[in-house]
Amino acid sequence: MLDIVRLRVLAAVAAHGSVTAAAQALHYSQPSVSHHLARLEAETGARLTQRVGRGIRLTAEGELLAKRANEIIGRVDAASAELSAMVGLQAGRVRIAAFTSALSVLVPPAAAAMRELHPNIELHLTDAHPVVASQQLRDGEVDLAIVFHYDDATPDDGIRYSYLLDDPVYLLGKEPGRTLEDDRDSTWIAGCVNCRAEVVDMCQAAGFTPRIAYVSDDIIVKQALVAAGLGVTTMPGLALRSHHADGVVASELPFRRRISIATFGEPPDPPATAAFIAALSSTQG
Repeated sequence: MLDIVRLRVLAAVAAHGSVTAAAQALHYSQPSVSHHLARLEAETGARLTQRVGRGIRLTAEGELLAKRANEIIGRVDAASAELSAMVGLQAGRVRIAAFTSALSVLVPPAAAAMRELHPNIELHLTDAHPVVASQQLRDGEVDLAIVFHYDDATPDDGIRYSYLLDDPVYLLGKEPGRTLEDDRDSTWIAGCVNCRAEVVDMCQAAGFTPRIAYVSDDIIVKQALVAAGLGVTTMPGLALRSHHADGVVASELPFRRRISIATFGEPPDPPATAAFIAALSSTQG
């Protein structure tokens, strides 16, 4: 039987990179951390760490167990919060991960409604791209995630998706009524290589590949460049609701992204999580 305390120690070593840092994070002494690691190796029969100079690093076995430890710890913490929340929603927490514009537009009114109805429930908010948020959900680091997809989402590794709303996509420029085809020869502003797939796909569907000259993931920077006449870009409606610069004209495109609430595991959701989902849905009416 694996000891949860020793798993927390291993996870802390993996996260912080040393026994000293792990001890500080856990408020343990260094000998205590070393003792727990030694006992965990004895319990598993596997060598989990190896010395490198004056420090240590995890072996392949140690890295595997540390990854699983994070998942286990997340589930244990979530179970503790769920049990607390079941006592009439008088205690507990909801940990939420969402992308930036959802955090600025969708979450605040829902959080305010949640506080009015259930003032003793703690809300923890994390700004995270949907890919990161989904992994945090699997690892038990958050209880729900607000994510987006440009196509229909299907269940993945136990994740369940509940439709929230459709978010229209706009072409941003200096003139009204323009289409993607009108800007096939324009200079384009796009996100980093990991975040530009959607705009490239939209343009290619319109018959051209955009000439990207400016790169930024910041909606304020993108709109400032558009307002200065340096290029055009696309932007979802939620991002425009959170910030719309003077001089930037938005023309709606025939594209949508689907905003969904993602939760993990079999239903039903824990009461506190379900209460926040209800608050989020009610504030979109």
